[in-house]
Amino acid sequence: MANYNLDDPVELLCALTAINSVNSSLVPGAPGESEIADFVSKWFSDRDFEVTRLEERSGRPSIVAVSKGATSDRKIMLNGHMDTVTIASYEGEPLNPIRKDGNVYGRGTFDMKGGLAAMMVAANRAAKSGINGQVIVAAVADEEHASFGTEEVLKLFTADVGIVAEPTMLGLTIAHKGFSWFDVVIHGRAAHGSRHDLGIDAISKAGHALVALDSYAQELLKRNKIEFLETGSLHASIIRGGEEVSSYPAECTISIERRTVPGETHESVTAEIKSILDGLVDTVPDFNYTLVEGLARRPLQVSRDHEIVKSIQNHYQAHTGTDVTLRGEWYWTDAALMNDAGITSVLFGVDGEGAHAATEWATESSVQTVADVITDVVIEWCNQA
Repeated sequence: MANYNLDDPVELLCALTAINSVNSSLVPGAPGESEIADFVSKWFSDRDFEVTRLEERSGRPSIVAVSKGATSDRKIMLNGHMDTVTIASYEGEPLNPIRKDGNVYGRGTFDMKGGLAAMMVAANRAAKSGINGQVIVAAVADEEHASFGTEEVLKLFTADVGIVAEPTMLGLTIAHKGFSWFDVVIHGRAAHGSRHDLGIDAISKAGHALVALDSYAQELLKRNKIEFLETGSLHASIIRGGEEVSSYPAECTISIERRTVPGETHESVTAEIKSILDGLVDTVPDFNYTLVEGLARRPLQVSRDHEIVKSIQNHYQAHTGTDVTLRGEWYWTDAALMNDAGITSVLFGVDGEGAHAATEWATESSVQTVADVITDVVIEWCNQA
C-alpha cells in the first residue's frame, strides 16, 4: 500500500479504496470484508479506541470502535459500510485510487468509502479533543445486500443518535423509503400439452396477476405525496415458470418489490396485495395462489426539529457559509435499522457520482467537509450536559 497520511480523510479514502471489499453475497467468490475490517480495526487500535470485531458469519466481519474515558452517558453512533458492489464492470482500475481534478476515482469512493473515511477521521479528532461522552463507529458488512452487519452491531451497541455517512451530495437526509419483497406463486395443474381438459396453465393465470398488480402500481402513484419521497411503488422483478414446451406448467412465481413510504407498514401492504389477489380468485376461473413474504425493511422519517438535525445544520453552515439541503432518498439504508432500534439517525455524506456504475468518484472537498462537520457534531453532542 502507498505511503498515505492515514489521518487525512482523503488519503484514508485512497487507502480504503485500494482494498478489495466486494460483497461476497452479491458476487460469489469475492473477498468480502475481512481485509478491510483488519485495516479498520488496526487503524482504530492504533488511535487508542476500544475495538470489537463481530463475525457471526465467517469471513463477513463488522468492526465497532468506541472512544475511551467517557464521563457522561451521551453517545453518538457513526455508521458506514465497508462492502462494495462488483468491480468486474468497472472501467479502468477499480482498486487503484486516482486523484484527478479534485476527485478521487475508484470503486467504492462514492458508495461509501468517502463517508467511511470521513467519519473515521471525525471520530478520532473528536476523541482526541477530550469529549465527555462516547463516539461509537460501526464499520459494517453487507449493506449492499441484506444489512446483516448493522443488525449484528445493534444487538450489542446502542446510542442516543446516529449519522450514517452514505453519499448524500452534502445534503442532510431525514427520510427514505422502505421495501417489502414477495413471491406470488400461481398454482396450475401439470398435464401433457395435448390435454387441455386436464391442464391448468399457471403462466397464463399469472398474466391476470401481472395486469392487476400493474393497475395497483399505477394507483399508488396517484396517492397523496409524502414530503421528499412522493408515493410508494410496486414492480415485478423476476418471473419463473414452466419446464418444457410440451407441458402445462404447474406453477409460476412472480417476485415483486413494494417500496414503502412513512405511514405504510409491511403488514398494510401485505393486506393490500392479498386483497388484489383474492379478487382474482373470485373472478378468474381456476386462479389459485400463495403469497410468500420475503425481506422487509421499514422507511425512515426523522423530524426536521430533532437535535441531531439542528446540529448538522448549524455546523454545516459554520464550515461552508451555506445552508445544508434537507432531502429524502428513494432507496433504503441502514439508518432505518438504527432508527427502529431507538437511535434517531440521519444521513450525511460526500458528493460525487457513480454508485454501482462503470466509473465512480467522490470529490475531495466534500470528504473534507463531511469530516469537519461530523467532528464538530460529535464534540457538541458528547459535551452537552
